[in-house]
Amino acid sequence: MINLLPPDYKQNIVYARRNAALRKWGLALLITIFGAIVIIGGGYIYMDQAIKANQKEVAASQKSLEEQDIEGTRKRLDEISANTKLILQVLSREILFSGLLRQLGATLPAGTSLEQIKIDKVSGGITLKAVAKDIDSATQLQVNLEDPNNKIFQKADLETINCGVAEGATATAYPCSVQIRALFAKDNPYVYIQNTSASGAQP
Repeated sequence: MINLLPPDYKQNIVYARRNAALRKWGLALLITIFGAIVIIGGGYIYMDQAIKANQKEVAASQKSLEEQDIEGTRKRLDEISANTKLILQVLSREILFSGLLRQLGATLPAGTSLEQIKIDKVSGGITLKAVAKDIDSATQLQVNLEDPNNKIFQKADLETINCGVAEGATATAYPCSVQIRALFAKDNPYVYIQNTSASGAQP
C-alpha cells in the first residue's frame, strides 16, 4: 500500500497518539496519588482516634484503681503475707504439747496455776501466763522454769507481776498474776525444731 499522506500530517498523527497515551498515564498517576492521599489520611485519622480512645481508657483505669484503694489493699496483702510466714514457721516445728504440759505441771510450785501458753512469735520460746497466791509463789515459778534440771527452758524472764486487787473486784485465792517469757532449751525433749541448715539432717 502506498501512503500518500503528507509528511507533516503523518507527524501530527504520531504526536497525537503519543499525547493520548501521555494523557492516559498522567490520569492514572493522578488517580494513584489521590488514592494514596486518601489511604494515608484515613490511616492518620484512625490512629488519632485509637490513641485518644486508649488515653481515655487509661485515665478511666487509673481513676478506678484510685477508687478501689490500692494502697489499703496492698497493706492488707502485706499483713496476710506476714501471717502466712508466721504459720509456715509454726508448721516448721513440732511441739509435743502433751509431754510439755505434764512437765510444766510438775514444775509449778505450790500456790500457782497455769492460765495460758502463747506462741506469739516463733523464735524458740513461748509466753506463759499464770496466777499465784502471793508474790513469793509467783517468783518461785520463774525460778523453777529456769531450772536446767527441768530440761524445758534455758532462760525464763519475768515480764510482769501484779498482786494488786482492783477496786470492786471479787477476792480470789490467786490474786497475783504473772507473765513469763521463756526460751526453750536446745536439748528440750518436748520440742522438735527442723534444722534445714545442717547437712544430712533428717526431718
